[in-house]
Amino acid sequence: MGEIKVCLVCSSGGHLDHLYAIKPFWAGKEHFWATFDKQDALTMLAGEKIYPVYYPSNRSLKALIINTRRAIKILKLEKPDLIISAGAAPAVPFFYVGKMMGAKTIFIEAFDRINKGSLSGKLCYRVSDVFIVQWEEMKKVYPKAVCLGSIF
Repeated sequence: MGEIKVCLVCSSGGHLDHLYAIKPFWAGKEHFWATFDKQDALTMLAGEKIYPVYYPSNRSLKALIINTRRAIKILKLEKPDLIISAGAAPAVPFFYVGKMMGAKTIFIEAFDRINKGSLSGKLCYRVSDVFIVQWEEMKKVYPKAVCLGSIF
């Protein structure tokens, strides 16, 4: 079996921290990032391949349209086997476009979500091959989720 190519998609800040925390998984694989072109992301991901996604993106139809176009362009170019996200809004178009292109998807619900799902989590749950929660209580919200405990 060949090496997989991974797309890591997230907003900056805490969502980026979540994906960076699983570095032992993605570090040895061919990978690229789709995230906000903001200083915290650029500093943390110095030397990484980064595609900027549009922001502000929370609950914005304009951002959804722009990021869907970007997802189509980026995913056609990169052809990842796996898309991983910990949220927020940029994950949604990448997951749906990625599924149409045959990619597998893994969503990690944020650590601060203990008994109520995030909007991006709820939208990505439908197309996630693996949906990870960090609290056992979240399995009431996402019955098919896998609880792995804290990733930090």
